[in-house]
Amino acid sequence: MSNVEYSKGLEGVIAAESRICKVDGENGKLYYEGYSIGDLVEHCTFEEVTYLLLYGKLPNEGEFVSFQTHMRASRDIGEPIRRMIQEFPNDSHPMELLQSVVAYLSGYVEHKIEHSAYCNCRDTLHQVVQLTTVVAAYERYKSGHSYVRPSKSLSHGANFLYMLSGHEPGELEAKIMDDCLILHAEHGFNASTFTARVVASTISTCYSAISAAIGALFGSLHGGANEKVMEMVDDIGQPGQAEAWVNKALEEKRKIMGMGHRVYKAKDPRAVIMEDYLYRLSEKKSDFRYYQILKEVERTFRERMEEKGKPIYPNVDFFSGAVYRLLEIPTRLFTPIFAMARAPGWLAHVLEQRQDNRLYRPKALYVGERDKTVVPMSKR
Repeated sequence: MSNVEYSKGLEGVIAAESRICKVDGENGKLYYEGYSIGDLVEHCTFEEVTYLLLYGKLPNEGEFVSFQTHMRASRDIGEPIRRMIQEFPNDSHPMELLQSVVAYLSGYVEHKIEHSAYCNCRDTLHQVVQLTTVVAAYERYKSGHSYVRPSKSLSHGANFLYMLSGHEPGELEAKIMDDCLILHAEHGFNASTFTARVVASTISTCYSAISAAIGALFGSLHGGANEKVMEMVDDIGQPGQAEAWVNKALEEKRKIMGMGHRVYKAKDPRAVIMEDYLYRLSEKKSDFRYYQILKEVERTFRERMEEKGKPIYPNVDFFSGAVYRLLEIPTRLFTPIFAMARAPGWLAHVLEQRQDNRLYRPKALYVGERDKTVVPMSKR
């Protein structure tokens, strides 16, 4: 056995320098390009945050008008792409569709430069804009309805809700959806972002990098957690049953989804904002069942963990699924929404990786045998 030190899962290993995102896990803070997540949610739209991530600064008025006009004009998808969505196997997960459609979108880019340090993603914005349209179109076709063409007059979040339902959302719902996208737009060197940077480091296309990142996000330990949270909520049923459910789950050593985070040692700042939105939606709809169940789960779980000296807090996934449910979004779209929100962050990292590229090539600590002798097949 070698004495070489290694970190399982690369935990704590610094793989690159980055100025895009700071996750302050000890203090429960999150920054995009130096701006706190709370400040961005309060004062900016998802379109502004997309510009911030892709260009490293917030736009002035002229820059924003030009960028927003281009971004909104790029929302619609062509007939071949709509046909692909319609013909995708019914029993497939929409994340599999998203991973496939990114590669398909790349075939419709004019003057595409392959295998170059140049990335045209700022020019096309396909992954940011059209992924949202693909998710909405998928749901329309899946539920037996016709495609709703995107609106150029609505914010990114409001337009997504419009394409899903066919009618413009209320002001609160539009604001919350747009802010949910901001909350998920970037989060440092997580599994999917690291995947995107690894692919980008080979000087593959940005489409290949994003497709790979979507595959990483598909896993339940990364992007699918809020789906599992809502499965838990549905299983619990009523607030009064939450404490007993949690205690039984802990006795059986089952994981409580949405509680705890690999990085945050304090409450996830995104969870604080998402909890407030859940409360406001619950109040507007006069339906506090999800909110009350989740708060009882949080209280019971934290009490049990604090008895063991392990303070554990909710992460963003703990509340986001219930917010989406009250926005009348089907559960099967939760992870695709994560993907369409994270696209600007992935692209920002692809661009940053190519500024001072180094091919990722870590080592593995070999623990197998050596010098084994091949035995003829007749004697095995």
